[in-house]
Amino acid sequence: MSIRSMTRPARATRLGAWTVLLFLLLPIAVVLPVSLTDQRYLSMPQDGISWQHYARLLHSAPWQGSIAQSFLVALLSTAIAVVAGTLCAIGCWRLGTRWAEAVRALMLVPIVVPTIVYALGLYRSYAQLGLLDSLTGVVLAHAVTGMPYVVIIASTALSGFDLRLEQAARSLGASAWLSTRSVLLPALRPAILSGAIFAFIHSWDELVLVLFIAGRRVFTLPRRMWDGINENLDPTLAAVAVLLVAVSAALLLVDLWLKRGAEEG
Repeated sequence: MSIRSMTRPARATRLGAWTVLLFLLLPIAVVLPVSLTDQRYLSMPQDGISWQHYARLLHSAPWQGSIAQSFLVALLSTAIAVVAGTLCAIGCWRLGTRWAEAVRALMLVPIVVPTIVYALGLYRSYAQLGLLDSLTGVVLAHAVTGMPYVVIIASTALSGFDLRLEQAARSLGASAWLSTRSVLLPALRPAILSGAIFAFIHSWDELVLVLFIAGRRVFTLPRRMWDGINENLDPTLAAVAVLLVAVSAALLLVDLWLKRGAEEG
């Protein structure tokens, strides 16, 4: 459909959509040239493009340590969120009662409640449990806040699952665990992987929780960026921002590829 053949409301809707999209993408588009600046402060390149800030990122022990910690925290928290979220979604789907709906709604609380309120509650709880500034504490916090993404995506996939497939497996003598492992989980694999991607991105980019419950021993990448902004405006921050955006965009592309493969299959 060409733009000329569209009605006036349709053209206005498309124009509004493109305006919002450009507004969201403009800050990301600015970060890339800033990361290639030849200056020692955050600015656009003046005399030419320079890769010095990416080189500094690759050879800086503090930045490398933060990248490794963020990756480890995201990996561990995603594994916990995927297992717990998938089991919760399957359990609620099997029960199919009002209590199951209440449990499913309860699982969404970590992303419904403002993050700073949740962080304050975690701080008080972790102070009593001795989990402040610990890798275990950060991993658990990210796992809990990443779990809703898995529950939502897995529950959506289960709503379209053909129950007769599992009933056929049970009628052939398969136990509940065997039918789940052989029939249900393979059908949910794209949804589980999609939930894992979103849980990983959430942990990879998360800052507020880390500011409250972590100190000097756990120093994730967003936390180091935050400290860098407060202390100086090193263009290395822009290079790190490009890295964060690139990882998140790559994972989202993988998610789209998985969804397209599931639809074609």
